[in-house]
Amino acid sequence: MPARLDAPLKVTGGAEYALDRHLPGMVHGYVVVSTIAHGEIESMDVTAAKSAPGVLGVYSPFDPLTLNPVTTPMFGDTWVPLQDKEVTYVGQPIGFVVAETFEQARDAAALVEVSYRELPALTSLEDGLDTAVEAAPGHVDAPPTLSVLEDGVSSIEEALAASPVVVDATYRTAAQHHTPMEPHSAVAAWADGTLTVYSGNQAANLQAVELAMALGLEPSAVRAVNPFVGGAFGGKGRTSAPAFLAAAASRALGRPVKAALTREQVFTATAGRAATVQRITLGAERDGTLVALRHDSWCSTDSARSFIEPTSHGTSREWYATRNLAISQRIVPLHLPPTTFMRAPGEAPGSFALESAMDELADALGMDPIELRLRNNSLAPPGRDLQWSSKHLDECFRIGAERFGWAERAPRGRADGDWLVGMGMAVAMFPALRFPASVGVTLNADDTADIQTSGADPGTGLLTVLSLVGAESLDIAPGRITPRLGDSALPPGGMSGGSTATASAGTAIMAGAAQVIDELLAVASAPGAPFAGEEVTYADGRVHGAGRSMTFGEVLRATGRPSLTAVGSSAPGEELTKHSFSSFGAQFVEARVHRLTREARVSRMLGVFDGGRIINERAARSQLQGGMIWGVSAALHEGFEVETGGRFANADLAGYLIPVNADIPGIDVHFVEYPDTLHNDLGARGLGEIGTVGVAAAVANAIHNATGIRVRHIPIRIEDLLD
Repeated sequence: MPARLDAPLKVTGGAEYALDRHLPGMVHGYVVVSTIAHGEIESMDVTAAKSAPGVLGVYSPFDPLTLNPVTTPMFGDTWVPLQDKEVTYVGQPIGFVVAETFEQARDAAALVEVSYRELPALTSLEDGLDTAVEAAPGHVDAPPTLSVLEDGVSSIEEALAASPVVVDATYRTAAQHHTPMEPHSAVAAWADGTLTVYSGNQAANLQAVELAMALGLEPSAVRAVNPFVGGAFGGKGRTSAPAFLAAAASRALGRPVKAALTREQVFTATAGRAATVQRITLGAERDGTLVALRHDSWCSTDSARSFIEPTSHGTSREWYATRNLAISQRIVPLHLPPTTFMRAPGEAPGSFALESAMDELADALGMDPIELRLRNNSLAPPGRDLQWSSKHLDECFRIGAERFGWAERAPRGRADGDWLVGMGMAVAMFPALRFPASVGVTLNADDTADIQTSGADPGTGLLTVLSLVGAESLDIAPGRITPRLGDSALPPGGMSGGSTATASAGTAIMAGAAQVIDELLAVASAPGAPFAGEEVTYADGRVHGAGRSMTFGEVLRATGRPSLTAVGSSAPGEELTKHSFSSFGAQFVEARVHRLTREARVSRMLGVFDGGRIINERAARSQLQGGMIWGVSAALHEGFEVETGGRFANADLAGYLIPVNADIPGIDVHFVEYPDTLHNDLGARGLGEIGTVGVAAAVANAIHNATGIRVRHIPIRIEDLLD
């Protein structure tokens, strides 16, 4: 069995993504976007567009498609296009042109003339800091400002004032984007009042719910299909504008509609990661013990305040043992595209600030950075009584230091010809979560089994996990399992996000397998069955009783059943009242800075991770390597450049820099494997997102070790390293 069941299809081009669907009579839609950052659309002249060759329909806020507001318990309000004339950012979808061919729709869209009443726009986080307001991240169970103070201490300021050593610095991270290879797109078709939508998404059943709400349908009247997703990382959690527009236009025109954002539109008409400003103040004893930690965060968000990046709440709230803690979160609404979840939301940018500050504290104390972290290793989040269910971060440090050669690190780096070489490290943590999930487990009369769920596999390897866990739970070979996912007609598998898919779906598989085995045994011992009236057991894919055995397929055939199905469900439960849960890791980076050109390169990387049980080692290693590459990208490459008028100057893959092969060295990943059955019966914790956490800080810390230059913002440019 291959390490990834979908690999042969993907490498041979056999995998069908949304845009690969070609339906009879299909037409094409093209999204029209705004060209101002803030204002109101006064008019849209669509006369020329409507009369262009092949055009079937032109839709706008003045002649909209029929769509309703969308609100769900998981996401709250999801923005639906063309429902009003307000413009809040450059690149906002404001129109939709449908024509017989893509080229005709694109060319006709260029003929739409828009008049605006332009209003003042705020597009700079720095310019808006003075007007920031407190706000709590919606997915974090904490107020925007909180403090934990030891007895007798009246404020965090008092605790810091009493600290023998204090480090106080401000850090900045740039706005980023998911840049999935597959653009946000959809193919929509109606038949007998039922909608089928093919669209890359992180949860087929949730997309079906949102589309049903927008179209005024029962959820059963919408089928969302996405067996293959070309990258998501949080950016395809909600239904995209092309999916809403294609579905509504298909209903209006009575023909299947395909719509996709252009690459530039992907950068603007979808949501990305917020820019942040973070001030961290650390107070410590001279032995390195933390006395006080203050972490004040500001992040950009859109004018609707749709998402808050939980930088302080996602890191300093939990990472270190400290006697006094104060964190705050403020937002600056801007006239820029929305922000949303992006791989390790909060933890990725927050770790750059916290782990850079910890490195600065180690430098101020003259202490090894690993030793400083060991001395402040937490048994539980500060102020909480719930200890970590399982934590082996100290082992990650020990193994990582030995494998990476940390003992050879010089306090001020070393020279290698014209290159200045330094080492840096950082902690990585990401909460271990689970979402409610249901999985169907079917035993077939041919001695095979099906594992089915609506959950998505946006490149994470979930399809293979279904097979592996299903085989283990049914005690048969993985090759006898047929896994299916990415279809809302299947049992609701939950969101493929938050590094939850394996733990969520895996525990549901275990529950479903136990149920179907119980039902099989009841069938096998029922009157008239092969083991009628006997006490039976199940092992090795066989029913055993009275000194003989039969495969489950033989039992089903003997009783005239083609199959037997059970649906297992799993959700977070009482364990949340007993423990705190997280995955842990230690990131190690060697960086080189050229003595003359000041070019920075990462030359070695190692990540050591404590993520519970590893289900598929090769896929897990790949996920973590990918996350570590993201960290290098954040440190040295990625960042939006916003022009004064709110336009992204680099909204394409030429100007928006991401690493290429030459930028990334060999990446070593090591697992510290301790199954965490307090978290879930499978023992697995999330790994998809922790890989990127801490890497940017480790890069910056290595550059400081090499050059003596402390850069407190990312991405780090050549000009930042000039003497």
